[in-house]
Amino acid sequence: MPLKKENAPQASLKPTKKKNKKNKKKWSKGKQLEKANSMVLFDQATYDKLLFEVPKFKLNIPFILSDSLRITGSLARRATKELMARGSIRMVSAHVNRQIYTRATNS
Repeated sequence: MPLKKENAPQASLKPTKKKNKKNKKKWSKGKQLEKANSMVLFDQATYDKLLFEVPKFKLNIPFILSDSLRITGSLARRATKELMARGSIRMVSAHVNRQIYTRATNS
């Protein structure tokens, strides 16, 4: 006597296991920094701050000036040249890519 369909082993209702395919890499957009709103010209308050506070810094590079005073890099380079001409700061090292200044001491 043949087996009835009811008594026949049924296929499981669970889906069969498939090979795990690696998901495609999701490229993140990345975090974008906000663009700094730097001044192109000095106003009187920033210029006074340049003359009184910057000569007291132990390390003067254009990046530090542009970051602390919120001015552009080209304006910071011009400001360091002016402070050097006044004798407020002195040059430690000069390279094509980097100029390093320090405060002028009496010795």
